[in-house]
Amino acid sequence: MLGTAVLILLGTGVVANQVLKNTLGNSTGFLFVNVGWAFAVFTGASIADPSGAHLNPAVTLGLAIADKTPWGNVPVYVLGQMVGAIIGAMLCWATYKLQFDTHDEPQNTLGIFSTGPTVPNKPWNLVSEVIGTFVLVAWILLSPGAKVGADGAVPTFGNSALGYAAVAFVVLVIGTSLGGPTGYAINPARDLGPRIAYAFLMPIRNKGNANWGYSWVPVVGPLVGGALAALLYLVLPV
Repeated sequence: MLGTAVLILLGTGVVANQVLKNTLGNSTGFLFVNVGWAFAVFTGASIADPSGAHLNPAVTLGLAIADKTPWGNVPVYVLGQMVGAIIGAMLCWATYKLQFDTHDEPQNTLGIFSTGPTVPNKPWNLVSEVIGTFVLVAWILLSPGAKVGADGAVPTFGNSALGYAAVAFVVLVIGTSLGGPTGYAINPARDLGPRIAYAFLMPIRNKGNANWGYSWVPVVGPLVGGALAALLYLVLPV
């Protein structure tokens, strides 16, 4: 819950800094947003390390299918992720409360908190989310870890030497390479939690609707992508 709250606070915070008019980061661009989200993942995962750094239901599902997380833990993780995502979104709104009050397009502020397609087409938008999440979860499952050197040889540390910075780099490249069509939710809690907060909790004057008709895409797509990556892991000789 704490890790996901920080992930969403910093991730939606970088979007708010970019979108809202009366900020120091206004109009800094998509790369600025991608870098912010990447290191929001790093920060949130680091905070959540004692409980396994589960910030994403799609990753949790993939790890469970791959027999790396007990199925009995999945509901607890998902509950923590959803509650944390709502808290993080509300903290972002509180941070930028004055900027939301003075923003001249309050009806267009949903995108600060939740994703949406640049070209609406739900089947293809779903494909985009499946592919992006597949890359993320496949990397988590297949990335080389530390190995003890044989017969006194130097150990191989793999990506584990980078710690959670490694996954930040993966999120960064997913955003810059695959994030253009849908905003790369690649995490159901990251999208649905803030969408709920925006719709029911945030007192933003003249805000737009929560686009519930699209809301299933960034939930189902990442779950499918995570599951497919786990199934690939199970059939590969690793």
